[in-house]
Amino acid sequence: MDLVKNLKSKLIVSCQALEGEPLHDPYIMSKMALAAAQGGAAGIRANTVRDIQAIKQEVDLPIIGIIKKDYPDNDVRITPTIKEVRELYEEGCDIIAFDATCRKRPDEQGFTEFFQKVKKEFPQQLFMADVSTPEEAMVAERAGVNIVATTLAGYTGYTEGVVPLHVLEKVMGLVSIPVIAEGNYDTPEKVKKALELGAHAVVVGSAITRPQLITKRFAAAIDQVNEYESSK
Repeated sequence: MDLVKNLKSKLIVSCQALEGEPLHDPYIMSKMALAAAQGGAAGIRANTVRDIQAIKQEVDLPIIGIIKKDYPDNDVRITPTIKEVRELYEEGCDIIAFDATCRKRPDEQGFTEFFQKVKKEFPQQLFMADVSTPEEAMVAERAGVNIVATTLAGYTGYTEGVVPLHVLEKVMGLVSIPVIAEGNYDTPEKVKKALELGAHAVVVGSAITRPQLITKRFAAAIDQVNEYESSK
């Protein structure tokens, strides 16, 4: 658990580019991780074994590994089955993260049943549960995960419109294991507030590593000005 302690009050940068995005390439993600490290990141969250292998060639930081995979007629995408967990374990990820919501997984298992099998097979591995509600955080803690993260708050059908900081504050009052703030922490002010609420660390992704989305925000602001000027 020294690794987890070393992430206390630190920034973790999520370096991910999905298929179809401009930066979808392991080499590019490795350089993104290097840039994050040079900027002060204390850890990296990465998707797929290929990206993780490339990132390890560039930085010596703890890696939270995930594998996003779509299964037919199922909404669980983040490390959905034990198959993906095995791939991440064999790659040597410091922490393995997965969807820990109350939704059924591709094999129809609930989270607790899934994690019991995972923990039995990999008893020494550190695991992080991505949740969307305070209740899911409590279930994950009881199941025996090492960390919970509010990654999916607002991203499940039953949490649309929630305020991530409000979810984080509630989770902080219900669990005793480290809580990582993640999901829509897109300004330094939100990151600071998350730490003030007691978050163990904060993960920032798109606001740092998805330039197409960053550009879109600036372009939208300019469009608003142009619309206002043209309406005069």
